[in-house]
Amino acid sequence: RAAEVLPCGAMVMKKQMVLIGAATERAMKGFQGYFDVHVVRTAEEFEDLVRERGTEIEAAATSGHYGMTAEQMEALPGLKVVSGFGVGYETIDAAYAAEKGILVGHTPDVLNRDVANTAIMLLLATSRRLIRDNRWLHSGNWKINGDAPHTHSIEGKPVGIVGLGRIGEVIAEKLAAFNCIVSYHARNKKTDSPLTYYPDLIDLARNVDFLIVIVPGGKGTNKLINRPVMDALGQDGTLVNIARGSVVDEAELVLALEEGRLGAAGLDVFENEPDVPEALLNMDNVVLTPHVGSATIETRTAMDKLFVDNLVRYFEDGLIPAPVPECAHLNKD
Repeated sequence: RAAEVLPCGAMVMKKQMVLIGAATERAMKGFQGYFDVHVVRTAEEFEDLVRERGTEIEAAATSGHYGMTAEQMEALPGLKVVSGFGVGYETIDAAYAAEKGILVGHTPDVLNRDVANTAIMLLLATSRRLIRDNRWLHSGNWKINGDAPHTHSIEGKPVGIVGLGRIGEVIAEKLAAFNCIVSYHARNKKTDSPLTYYPDLIDLARNVDFLIVIVPGGKGTNKLINRPVMDALGQDGTLVNIARGSVVDEAELVLALEEGRLGAAGLDVFENEPDVPEALLNMDNVVLTPHVGSATIETRTAMDKLFVDNLVRYFEDGLIPAPVPECAHLNKD
């Protein structure tokens, strides 16, 4: 095992942890200051680790892309705490972890404002056809054919938010600066929100010009934005997805855009990342970004800190700063 030498000369053995996937150099340095880190990226590498050190692993870290299954947790009998990078944690079996007394943490809140900024960026870039107009200029069309076709403003327009969690609330706050009429759909009405609540998602889509999706991924929201929702949003409507690619029926989205049943789309996430449907790539009414919702230096630095702190704090005082809801009751005082 790795060990560190204290000033007095005493040796302290570092605890063993597994990193499933990858981490930034910044986060890795944070982990290595406290743990002996074993990095695995494949099922075979994980199985090798289990054979060699499985009983010694007490902590795990992973990303939304890799996650951690119940079977992987079960294979590590000494596992006490898991830290997931990102606010979404549908690829980590949190219910199983809670049942076994394993604390799971994630990195919420610190990314709220930049993810909300990404939603606004996509909303503006799509409504004002930023990509089309950029091509118009670079292709020489401005000189040859004159001004680009006019676009639509978001000022004072009805905007629907699907999922009024922490990020959704920040999006609503930012939309107020554009005098938008904001309403929302969620599993439950928020009694403290002044926004109009639509218990039926199709009704919401039918009554707005722009629909922003910011719900967690997972089985409960898989293909939540389906053909009926897109048809309700209509040929003049715009869909913005900064949630998870699985939340939108991607094949139906492509068809709706190709057939003109949906007006436009701004997408930061996709069903099979990093693969993006080729049909979307050259559509003038579509703006695409490569899952960069929280990808600012400032926000990712804060996320890395919380990613590491979830594990470090557990072994310091038994608490983690950001438990997922399923495990909150395990976060002892």
